[in-house]
Amino acid sequence: MAWLFVRLKLRLIAGNLRGDTMRQVGFVFTLIAAVSVALGGLLLMSLLRLAPADLALDAGMVLFTVLTLIWVIGPLLVFGVDETLDPARLTLFPLTARQMAVGMFAASATGPWPLATLFFLVGAVVGLSRSVTGLLIGLVAAVLQAAFCLVASRAVTTALSRLLRTRRGRDLLAVGVVFVILLTQVPNLLLNQGFGGVPREFLSSLASVVRWGPPAMAAHAIADGGLYGLAEVAAVAAAVLVLTWAWIAALRKAMVTADSSTQLGSVRRSRFDGLLPAGPLGAVVAKELKYLRREPRGRMGWMAAIGFAGILMFSLSSGPGGLSGSALAVAPACIGALMIGLQAANAFGIDGRALWMNAIVYSSARDLRTDFAGRHLAVGLVAVPLLAVLSVAAALFAGHLPWALPALLSSTGLLLVALGVGAVTSVILPYTYPERINAFTSAAPGQGGVAFAGSFGAMLGTTVLALPLVLPVFLGLSWIAVLGIPYGLAVCYGGRRLAATIGYARLPDLLGAVSRPA
Repeated sequence: MAWLFVRLKLRLIAGNLRGDTMRQVGFVFTLIAAVSVALGGLLLMSLLRLAPADLALDAGMVLFTVLTLIWVIGPLLVFGVDETLDPARLTLFPLTARQMAVGMFAASATGPWPLATLFFLVGAVVGLSRSVTGLLIGLVAAVLQAAFCLVASRAVTTALSRLLRTRRGRDLLAVGVVFVILLTQVPNLLLNQGFGGVPREFLSSLASVVRWGPPAMAAHAIADGGLYGLAEVAAVAAAVLVLTWAWIAALRKAMVTADSSTQLGSVRRSRFDGLLPAGPLGAVVAKELKYLRREPRGRMGWMAAIGFAGILMFSLSSGPGGLSGSALAVAPACIGALMIGLQAANAFGIDGRALWMNAIVYSSARDLRTDFAGRHLAVGLVAVPLLAVLSVAAALFAGHLPWALPALLSSTGLLLVALGVGAVTSVILPYTYPERINAFTSAAPGQGGVAFAGSFGAMLGTTVLALPLVLPVFLGLSWIAVLGIPYGLAVCYGGRRLAATIGYARLPDLLGAVSRPA
Protein backbone atom coordinates (compact mmCIF):
# COMPACT_ATOMS: atom_id res chain seq x y z
CA MET A 1 0.00 0.00 0.00
CA ALA A 2 2.84 2.40 0.81
CA TRP A 3 4.53 1.82 -2.55
CA LEU A 4 1.18 2.36 -4.32
CA PHE A 5 0.77 5.80 -2.75
CA VAL A 6 4.38 6.68 -3.47
CA ARG A 7 3.83 5.89 -7.14
CA LEU A 8 0.59 7.88 -7.06
CA LYS A 9 2.44 10.90 -5.62
CA LEU A 10 5.15 10.63 -8.26
CA ARG A 11 2.53 10.33 -11.03
CA LEU A 12 0.74 13.43 -9.73
CA ILE A 13 4.00 15.39 -9.72
CA ALA A 14 4.85 14.24 -13.23
CA GLY A 15 1.34 14.97 -14.50
CA ASN A 16 1.36 18.51 -13.11
CA LEU A 17 4.65 19.22 -14.88
CA ARG A 18 3.61 17.86 -18.28
CA GLY A 19 3.18 20.51 -20.98
CA ASP A 20 3.49 23.57 -18.72
CA THR A 21 6.82 25.38 -18.92
CA MET A 22 6.17 27.68 -15.98
CA ARG A 23 5.31 24.76 -13.70
CA GLN A 24 8.47 23.01 -14.81
CA VAL A 25 10.51 26.13 -14.04
CA GLY A 26 8.78 26.41 -10.67
CA PHE A 27 9.55 22.78 -9.88
CA VAL A 28 13.21 23.32 -10.77
CA PHE A 29 13.35 26.29 -8.40
CA THR A 30 11.68 24.15 -5.73
CA LEU A 31 14.34 21.49 -6.18
CA ILE A 32 17.09 24.11 -5.98
CA ALA A 33 15.55 25.54 -2.80
CA ALA A 34 15.20 22.08 -1.23
CA VAL A 35 18.80 21.17 -2.07
CA SER A 36 20.01 24.49 -0.66
CA VAL A 37 18.05 23.96 2.56
CA ALA A 38 19.29 20.37 2.82
CA LEU A 39 22.96 21.24 2.38
CA GLY A 40 22.72 24.41 4.44
CA GLY A 41 20.90 22.62 7.26
CA LEU A 42 23.41 19.77 7.22
CA LEU A 43 26.32 22.20 7.40
CA LEU A 44 24.88 24.58 10.00
CA MET A 45 23.64 21.84 12.32
CA SER A 46 26.98 20.05 12.04
CA LEU A 47 28.75 23.25 13.10
CA LEU A 48 26.96 23.04 16.46
CA ARG A 49 29.67 20.54 17.36
CA LEU A 50 32.10 23.45 17.61
CA ALA A 51 29.87 25.33 20.08
CA PRO A 52 29.78 24.73 23.85
CA ALA A 53 27.65 21.73 24.75
CA ASP A 54 24.94 23.69 26.59
CA LEU A 55 24.64 26.28 23.81
CA ALA A 56 24.42 23.56 21.15
CA LEU A 57 21.76 21.72 23.14
CA ASP A 58 19.60 24.84 23.59
CA ALA A 59 19.88 25.68 19.89
CA GLY A 60 19.07 22.09 18.93
CA MET A 61 15.92 21.95 21.07
CA VAL A 62 14.63 25.26 19.71
CA LEU A 63 15.43 24.34 16.09
CA PHE A 64 13.77 20.90 16.38
CA THR A 65 10.62 22.61 17.68
CA VAL A 66 10.70 25.18 14.87
CA LEU A 67 11.10 22.37 12.33
CA THR A 68 7.99 20.66 13.71
CA LEU A 69 5.98 23.90 13.55
CA ILE A 70 7.04 24.39 9.92
CA TRP A 71 5.83 20.89 9.07
CA VAL A 72 2.50 21.52 10.82
CA ILE A 73 1.81 24.95 9.31
CA GLY A 74 3.33 24.48 5.84
CA PRO A 75 0.84 21.88 4.50
CA LEU A 76 -2.07 24.05 5.62
CA LEU A 77 -0.85 26.76 3.22
CA VAL A 78 -1.02 24.40 0.23
CA PHE A 79 -4.27 22.69 1.21
CA GLY A 80 -6.42 22.58 -1.91
CA VAL A 81 -3.32 22.65 -4.14
CA ASP A 82 -1.67 19.35 -3.17
CA GLU A 83 -4.17 16.59 -3.97
CA THR A 84 -2.53 14.14 -1.55
CA LEU A 85 -3.31 16.30 1.50
CA ASP A 86 -7.10 16.16 1.39
CA PRO A 87 -8.51 12.80 2.60
CA ALA A 88 -11.82 13.57 0.86
CA ARG A 89 -10.14 12.90 -2.49
CA LEU A 90 -9.42 9.32 -1.38
CA THR A 91 -12.66 8.39 0.35
CA LEU A 92 -14.05 6.50 -2.67
CA PHE A 93 -11.12 4.09 -2.68
CA PRO A 94 -11.85 0.70 -1.04
CA LEU A 95 -9.37 1.31 1.78
CA THR A 96 -9.58 1.15 5.55
CA ALA A 97 -8.47 4.06 7.67
CA ARG A 98 -5.25 2.23 8.62
CA GLN A 99 -4.41 1.44 5.00
CA MET A 100 -5.05 5.04 4.02
CA ALA A 101 -2.91 6.29 6.90
CA VAL A 102 0.00 4.09 5.80
CA GLY A 103 -0.35 5.26 2.22
CA MET A 104 -0.70 8.95 3.09
CA PHE A 105 2.33 8.71 5.40
CA ALA A 106 4.38 7.22 2.58
CA ALA A 107 3.15 9.92 0.17
CA SER A 108 4.05 12.66 2.63
CA ALA A 109 7.58 11.21 2.92
CA THR A 110 8.00 11.43 -0.87
CA GLY A 111 9.47 14.57 -2.36
CA PRO A 112 12.38 16.97 -2.00
CA TRP A 113 11.35 18.58 1.30
CA PRO A 114 11.20 15.37 3.37
CA LEU A 115 14.67 14.57 2.04
CA ALA A 116 15.86 18.05 3.05
CA THR A 117 14.45 17.42 6.53
CA LEU A 118 16.45 14.19 6.80
CA PHE A 119 19.65 16.03 5.85
CA PHE A 120 18.88 18.63 8.53
CA LEU A 121 18.38 15.90 11.14
CA VAL A 122 21.56 14.07 10.13
CA GLY A 123 23.44 17.32 10.62
CA ALA A 124 21.83 17.61 14.06
CA VAL A 125 23.05 14.14 14.98
CA VAL A 126 26.58 15.11 13.97
CA GLY A 127 26.43 18.44 15.80
CA LEU A 128 24.74 17.36 19.04
CA SER A 129 26.11 13.88 19.74
CA ARG A 130 29.20 13.77 21.96
CA SER A 131 29.79 10.01 22.10
CA VAL A 132 29.33 6.79 20.15
CA THR A 133 26.18 5.94 22.09
CA GLY A 134 24.92 9.45 21.41
CA LEU A 135 25.48 8.88 17.71
CA LEU A 136 23.53 5.59 17.78
CA ILE A 137 20.71 7.04 19.87
CA GLY A 138 20.76 10.09 17.64
CA LEU A 139 20.07 8.08 14.51
CA VAL A 140 16.97 6.58 16.14
CA ALA A 141 15.91 9.98 17.52
CA ALA A 142 16.32 11.60 14.10
CA VAL A 143 14.07 8.98 12.48
CA LEU A 144 11.47 9.45 15.23
CA GLN A 145 11.66 13.25 14.87
CA ALA A 146 11.05 12.94 11.11
CA ALA A 147 8.13 10.57 11.76
CA PHE A 148 6.74 12.97 14.38
CA CYS A 149 6.86 15.86 11.90
CA LEU A 150 5.09 13.85 9.19
CA VAL A 151 2.42 12.40 11.47
CA ALA A 152 1.76 15.75 13.17
CA SER A 153 1.43 17.40 9.78
CA ARG A 154 -1.04 14.79 8.52
CA ALA A 155 -3.01 14.69 11.76
CA VAL A 156 -3.56 18.46 11.82
CA THR A 157 -4.41 18.59 8.10
CA THR A 158 -6.87 15.70 8.38
CA ALA A 159 -8.53 17.09 11.51
CA LEU A 160 -9.02 20.49 9.85
CA SER A 161 -9.84 19.22 6.35
CA ARG A 162 -13.62 19.74 6.63
CA LEU A 163 -13.14 23.19 8.13
CA LEU A 164 -10.62 24.22 5.48
CA ARG A 165 -13.15 23.53 2.72
CA THR A 166 -15.47 26.20 4.13
CA ARG A 167 -15.09 29.95 3.81
CA ARG A 168 -15.05 30.43 7.58
CA GLY A 169 -12.30 27.86 7.92
CA ARG A 170 -10.19 29.56 5.28
CA ASP A 171 -10.71 32.86 7.09
CA LEU A 172 -9.51 31.34 10.35
CA LEU A 173 -6.51 29.85 8.56
CA ALA A 174 -5.62 33.21 7.04
CA VAL A 175 -5.85 34.92 10.43
CA GLY A 176 -3.83 32.17 12.06
CA VAL A 177 -1.07 32.26 9.46
CA VAL A 178 -0.77 36.05 9.66
CA PHE A 179 -0.61 35.74 13.45
CA VAL A 180 2.12 33.09 13.25
CA ILE A 181 4.14 35.15 10.76
CA LEU A 182 3.90 38.19 13.02
CA LEU A 183 4.72 36.02 16.04
CA THR A 184 8.06 35.14 14.49
CA GLN A 185 9.05 38.80 14.88
CA VAL A 186 8.41 38.83 18.64
CA PRO A 187 11.86 37.49 19.67
CA ASN A 188 13.57 40.13 17.53
CA LEU A 189 11.39 42.87 19.01
CA LEU A 190 12.02 41.71 22.56
CA LEU A 191 15.77 41.64 21.99
CA ASN A 192 15.74 45.09 20.38
CA GLN A 193 13.68 46.53 23.21
CA GLY A 194 16.03 45.02 25.78
CA PHE A 195 13.47 42.66 27.35
CA GLY A 196 15.35 39.48 26.50
CA GLY A 197 18.75 40.38 27.93
CA VAL A 198 21.71 39.00 26.06
CA PRO A 199 20.89 36.63 23.15
CA ARG A 200 22.43 33.65 24.95
CA GLU A 201 20.06 34.05 27.91
CA PHE A 202 17.13 34.56 25.58
CA LEU A 203 17.94 31.33 23.73
CA SER A 204 18.20 29.51 27.03
CA SER A 205 14.80 30.80 28.12
CA LEU A 206 13.25 29.67 24.81
CA ALA A 207 14.81 26.24 25.24
CA SER A 208 13.37 25.95 28.75
CA VAL A 209 9.90 26.70 27.38
CA VAL A 210 10.01 23.94 24.73
CA ARG A 211 12.13 21.52 26.79
CA TRP A 212 9.47 18.87 27.44
CA GLY A 213 7.95 18.76 23.99
CA PRO A 214 8.67 15.66 21.88
CA PRO A 215 10.94 17.55 19.40
CA ALA A 216 13.07 19.03 22.19
CA MET A 217 13.23 15.63 23.92
CA ALA A 218 14.57 14.10 20.69
CA ALA A 219 17.31 16.76 20.53
CA HIS A 220 18.14 16.27 24.22
CA ALA A 221 18.35 12.50 23.73
CA ILE A 222 20.99 12.97 21.00
CA ALA A 223 23.08 15.20 23.25
CA ASP A 224 22.67 12.98 26.33
CA GLY A 225 23.64 9.65 24.75
CA GLY A 226 22.91 7.66 27.93
CA LEU A 227 20.08 5.87 29.69
CA TYR A 228 18.21 9.12 30.14
CA GLY A 229 18.49 9.66 26.40
CA LEU A 230 17.06 6.19 25.79
CA ALA A 231 14.10 7.06 28.04
CA GLU A 232 13.52 10.25 26.06
CA VAL A 233 13.65 8.34 22.78
CA ALA A 234 11.02 5.96 24.18
CA ALA A 235 8.88 8.97 25.16
CA VAL A 236 9.16 10.40 21.64
CA ALA A 237 8.20 7.02 20.17
CA ALA A 238 5.17 6.90 22.47
CA ALA A 239 4.20 10.42 21.34
CA VAL A 240 4.43 9.31 17.70
CA LEU A 241 2.18 6.31 18.43
CA VAL A 242 -0.40 8.43 20.26
CA LEU A 243 -0.39 11.01 17.48
CA THR A 244 -0.75 8.24 14.89
CA TRP A 245 -3.76 6.86 16.77
CA ALA A 246 -5.33 10.34 16.84
CA TRP A 247 -4.63 10.76 13.12
CA ILE A 248 -6.29 7.44 12.24
CA ALA A 249 -9.31 8.39 14.35
CA ALA A 250 -9.59 11.75 12.57
CA LEU A 251 -9.11 10.01 9.23
CA ARG A 252 -11.86 7.51 10.00
CA LYS A 253 -14.22 10.35 10.91
CA ALA A 254 -13.33 12.32 7.75
CA MET A 255 -14.10 9.28 5.58
CA VAL A 256 -17.69 8.96 6.81
CA THR A 257 -18.61 12.64 7.25
CA ALA A 258 -20.42 14.55 4.50
CA ASP A 259 -18.63 17.48 2.91
CA SER A 260 -20.31 20.66 4.16
CA SER A 261 -18.56 22.93 1.65
CA THR A 262 -21.02 21.97 -1.10
CA GLN A 263 -24.13 22.85 0.91
CA LEU A 264 -26.04 25.93 -0.12
CA GLY A 265 -26.01 28.95 2.13
CA SER A 266 -28.51 31.73 2.52
CA VAL A 267 -28.01 35.03 0.71
CA ARG A 268 -28.77 38.06 2.85
CA ARG A 269 -29.08 41.66 1.80
CA SER A 270 -26.79 44.02 3.65
CA ARG A 271 -28.45 46.62 5.87
CA PHE A 272 -26.07 49.27 4.50
CA ASP A 273 -26.99 48.82 0.83
CA GLY A 274 -29.55 51.61 1.10
CA LEU A 275 -26.81 54.08 2.04
CA LEU A 276 -24.81 53.48 -1.13
CA PRO A 277 -25.10 55.63 -4.28
CA ALA A 278 -27.69 54.57 -6.83
CA GLY A 279 -26.84 53.24 -10.27
CA PRO A 280 -23.77 51.34 -11.49
CA LEU A 281 -21.47 53.08 -9.00
CA GLY A 282 -23.42 51.85 -6.00
CA ALA A 283 -23.72 48.36 -7.47
CA VAL A 284 -19.95 48.09 -7.85
CA VAL A 285 -19.39 49.40 -4.32
CA ALA A 286 -21.84 46.84 -2.90
CA LYS A 287 -20.18 44.01 -4.82
CA GLU A 288 -16.68 45.01 -3.69
CA LEU A 289 -17.76 45.33 -0.06
CA LYS A 290 -19.17 41.80 -0.23
CA TYR A 291 -15.86 40.61 -1.69
CA LEU A 292 -14.01 42.20 1.21
CA ARG A 293 -16.35 40.53 3.69
CA ARG A 294 -16.55 37.08 2.12
CA GLU A 295 -13.48 36.46 -0.04
CA PRO A 296 -10.43 35.08 1.86
CA ARG A 297 -8.09 35.74 -1.07
CA GLY A 298 -8.77 39.45 -0.91
CA ARG A 299 -8.89 39.75 2.85
CA MET A 300 -5.53 38.03 3.36
CA GLY A 301 -3.62 41.07 2.12
CA TRP A 302 -5.59 43.42 4.34
CA MET A 303 -4.85 41.46 7.49
CA ALA A 304 -1.17 41.20 6.56
CA ALA A 305 -0.99 44.96 5.95
CA ILE A 306 -2.47 45.92 9.32
CA GLY A 307 -0.47 43.31 11.22
CA PHE A 308 2.79 44.27 9.54
CA ALA A 309 2.19 47.96 10.20
CA GLY A 310 1.51 47.19 13.87
CA ILE A 311 4.77 45.26 14.19
CA LEU A 312 6.56 48.07 12.35
CA MET A 313 5.64 50.54 15.10
CA PHE A 314 7.78 48.60 17.55
CA SER A 315 10.63 47.66 15.24
CA LEU A 316 11.15 51.19 13.88
CA SER A 317 11.60 52.61 17.36
CA SER A 318 14.10 49.98 18.54
CA GLY A 319 17.84 50.14 18.38
CA PRO A 320 20.21 53.11 18.39
CA GLY A 321 19.12 54.19 14.88
CA GLY A 322 15.38 53.95 15.55
CA LEU A 323 12.91 56.57 14.43
CA SER A 324 11.52 59.23 16.75
CA GLY A 325 9.20 62.18 16.58
CA SER A 326 6.48 62.54 13.94
CA ALA A 327 8.25 60.11 11.60
CA LEU A 328 7.47 57.30 14.04
CA ALA A 329 3.75 58.09 13.69
CA VAL A 330 3.76 58.66 9.92
CA ALA A 331 5.84 55.66 8.81
CA PRO A 332 3.59 52.78 10.05
CA ALA A 333 0.44 54.42 8.70
CA CYS A 334 2.01 55.01 5.28
CA ILE A 335 3.38 51.48 5.09
CA GLY A 336 -0.08 50.11 5.93
CA ALA A 337 -1.64 52.35 3.27
CA LEU A 338 0.91 51.19 0.70
CA MET A 339 0.26 47.50 1.41
CA ILE A 340 -3.51 48.00 1.25
CA GLY A 341 -3.26 50.01 -1.95
CA LEU A 342 -1.15 47.33 -3.63
CA GLN A 343 -4.11 44.95 -3.35
CA ALA A 344 -5.69 47.03 -6.15
CA ALA A 345 -2.86 46.27 -8.58
CA ASN A 346 -4.98 43.51 -10.15
CA ALA A 347 -8.51 44.80 -9.66
CA PHE A 348 -10.23 42.43 -12.11
CA GLY A 349 -8.36 39.27 -11.16
CA ILE A 350 -10.70 38.43 -8.33
CA ASP A 351 -13.73 38.68 -10.69
CA GLY A 352 -12.34 35.96 -12.94
CA ARG A 353 -14.70 34.64 -15.60
CA ALA A 354 -17.56 36.65 -14.10
CA LEU A 355 -16.00 39.78 -15.61
CA TRP A 356 -17.73 38.99 -18.93
CA MET A 357 -21.07 40.13 -17.43
CA ASN A 358 -19.56 43.58 -16.91
CA ALA A 359 -17.72 43.59 -20.22
CA ILE A 360 -20.85 43.08 -22.33
CA VAL A 361 -22.60 46.11 -20.82
CA TYR A 362 -19.69 48.54 -21.05
CA SER A 363 -20.57 50.89 -23.89
CA SER A 364 -17.75 53.40 -23.40
CA ALA A 365 -14.61 54.08 -21.45
CA ARG A 366 -16.72 56.08 -19.03
CA ASP A 367 -18.50 52.90 -17.89
CA LEU A 368 -15.17 51.30 -17.09
CA ARG A 369 -14.09 54.46 -15.27
CA THR A 370 -17.25 54.24 -13.17
CA ASP A 371 -16.36 50.64 -12.35
CA PHE A 372 -12.94 51.72 -11.13
CA ALA A 373 -14.50 54.54 -9.10
CA GLY A 374 -16.81 52.07 -7.35
CA ARG A 375 -13.92 49.76 -6.53
CA HIS A 376 -11.86 52.63 -5.15
CA LEU A 377 -14.76 53.97 -3.10
CA ALA A 378 -15.30 50.53 -1.54
CA VAL A 379 -11.62 50.29 -0.62
CA GLY A 380 -11.71 53.78 0.86
CA LEU A 381 -14.79 53.05 2.99
CA VAL A 382 -12.91 50.26 4.74
CA ALA A 383 -9.30 51.44 4.54
CA VAL A 384 -9.66 55.02 5.82
CA PRO A 385 -11.15 54.02 9.21
CA LEU A 386 -8.43 51.38 9.56
CA LEU A 387 -5.77 53.95 8.76
CA ALA A 388 -7.32 56.33 11.28
CA VAL A 389 -7.03 53.72 14.03
CA LEU A 390 -3.50 52.88 12.95
CA SER A 391 -2.51 56.58 12.88
CA VAL A 392 -3.87 57.18 16.38
CA ALA A 393 -2.12 54.08 17.70
CA ALA A 394 1.18 55.11 16.10
CA ALA A 395 0.86 58.66 17.43
CA LEU A 396 0.18 57.40 20.94
CA PHE A 397 3.14 55.06 20.68
CA ALA A 398 5.30 57.98 19.49
CA GLY A 399 4.14 59.97 22.52
CA HIS A 400 2.25 62.84 20.86
CA LEU A 401 -1.40 62.38 19.83
CA PRO A 402 -1.61 65.41 17.43
CA TRP A 403 0.82 63.60 15.13
CA ALA A 404 -2.09 61.30 14.23
CA LEU A 405 -3.54 63.99 11.93
CA PRO A 406 -0.56 64.30 9.54
CA ALA A 407 -0.16 60.54 9.67
CA LEU A 408 -3.78 60.03 8.60
CA LEU A 409 -3.69 62.69 5.88
CA SER A 410 -0.40 61.40 4.46
CA SER A 411 -1.46 57.75 4.51
CA THR A 412 -4.82 58.54 2.92
CA GLY A 413 -3.08 60.46 0.14
CA LEU A 414 -0.67 57.57 -0.34
CA LEU A 415 -3.59 55.13 -0.52
CA LEU A 416 -5.28 57.22 -3.23
CA VAL A 417 -2.03 57.33 -5.22
CA ALA A 418 -1.73 53.54 -4.94
CA LEU A 419 -5.31 53.09 -6.14
CA GLY A 420 -4.66 55.25 -9.19
CA VAL A 421 -1.48 53.40 -10.07
CA GLY A 422 -3.19 50.06 -9.41
CA ALA A 423 -5.93 50.91 -11.89
CA VAL A 424 -3.33 51.31 -14.62
CA THR A 425 -1.50 48.07 -13.78
CA SER A 426 -4.85 46.26 -13.63
CA VAL A 427 -5.44 46.84 -17.35
CA ILE A 428 -1.82 46.55 -18.50
CA LEU A 429 -0.75 43.47 -16.50
CA PRO A 430 -3.90 41.56 -15.51
CA TYR A 431 -3.74 37.96 -14.31
CA THR A 432 -6.00 35.27 -12.85
CA TYR A 433 -6.55 34.65 -9.17
CA PRO A 434 -6.83 30.84 -8.88
CA GLU A 435 -10.31 29.66 -7.89
CA ARG A 436 -9.01 27.32 -5.21
CA ILE A 437 -9.96 26.69 -1.64
CA ASN A 438 -6.52 27.90 -0.65
CA ALA A 439 -6.25 31.60 0.16
CA PHE A 440 -2.50 31.82 -0.38
CA THR A 441 -2.24 31.15 -4.11
CA SER A 442 -1.64 34.42 -5.95
CA ALA A 443 -1.67 33.61 -9.67
CA ALA A 444 -2.66 30.93 -12.14
CA PRO A 445 0.05 28.61 -13.49
CA GLY A 446 2.13 30.41 -16.08
CA GLN A 447 1.26 33.89 -14.80
CA GLY A 448 3.71 34.17 -11.93
CA GLY A 449 5.95 36.52 -13.90
CA VAL A 450 3.01 38.77 -14.79
CA ALA A 451 1.90 38.85 -11.14
CA PHE A 452 5.41 39.80 -10.01
CA ALA A 453 5.73 42.49 -12.69
CA GLY A 454 2.32 43.95 -11.83
CA SER A 455 3.00 44.07 -8.09
CA PHE A 456 6.52 45.44 -8.51
CA GLY A 457 5.37 48.01 -11.07
CA ALA A 458 2.54 49.17 -8.82
CA MET A 459 4.88 49.49 -5.85
CA LEU A 460 7.49 51.36 -7.87
CA GLY A 461 4.97 53.72 -9.47
CA THR A 462 3.26 54.43 -6.15
CA THR A 463 6.60 55.12 -4.46
CA VAL A 464 7.72 57.55 -7.15
CA LEU A 465 4.43 59.46 -7.23
CA ALA A 466 3.93 59.54 -3.46
CA LEU A 467 7.50 60.49 -2.56
CA PRO A 468 6.97 64.26 -3.03
CA LEU A 469 4.11 64.04 -0.54
CA VAL A 470 5.39 61.60 2.06
CA LEU A 471 9.06 62.54 2.26
CA PRO A 472 8.58 66.15 3.50
CA VAL A 473 6.12 64.97 6.14
CA PHE A 474 8.51 62.22 7.13
CA LEU A 475 11.28 64.81 7.56
CA GLY A 476 9.14 66.98 9.86
CA LEU A 477 7.22 69.33 7.51
CA SER A 478 3.85 68.21 8.85
CA TRP A 479 1.88 70.99 7.12
CA ILE A 480 2.55 69.31 3.75
CA ALA A 481 0.15 66.57 4.85
CA VAL A 482 -2.76 68.97 4.23
CA LEU A 483 -2.07 68.54 0.52
CA GLY A 484 -2.17 64.74 0.80
CA ILE A 485 -5.83 64.14 0.03
CA PRO A 486 -6.12 66.67 -2.85
CA TYR A 487 -2.92 65.35 -4.39
CA GLY A 488 -4.04 61.75 -3.95
CA LEU A 489 -7.46 62.45 -5.45
CA ALA A 490 -5.84 64.05 -8.49
CA VAL A 491 -3.51 61.10 -9.08
CA CYS A 492 -6.32 58.61 -8.46
CA TYR A 493 -8.62 60.37 -10.93
CA GLY A 494 -5.88 60.58 -13.53
CA GLY A 495 -5.08 56.90 -13.07
CA ARG A 496 -8.75 55.96 -13.50
CA ARG A 497 -9.07 57.96 -16.70
CA LEU A 498 -5.90 56.48 -18.18
CA ALA A 499 -6.84 52.95 -17.11
CA ALA A 500 -10.35 53.30 -18.53
CA THR A 501 -9.02 54.48 -21.89
CA ILE A 502 -6.50 51.64 -22.11
CA GLY A 503 -8.76 48.99 -20.62
CA TYR A 504 -11.81 49.63 -22.77
CA ALA A 505 -9.71 49.20 -25.92
CA ARG A 506 -8.47 45.81 -24.79
CA LEU A 507 -11.45 44.35 -22.93
CA PRO A 508 -11.23 40.96 -24.73
CA ASP A 509 -7.58 40.60 -23.78
CA LEU A 510 -8.39 41.68 -20.23
CA LEU A 511 -11.15 39.09 -19.95
CA GLY A 512 -8.93 36.35 -21.31
CA ALA A 513 -6.09 37.19 -18.92
CA VAL A 514 -8.27 36.92 -15.80
CA SER A 515 -10.10 33.78 -16.97
CA ARG A 516 -7.23 31.35 -17.37
CA PRO A 517 -7.77 27.86 -15.90
CA ALA A 518 -6.03 27.37 -12.56
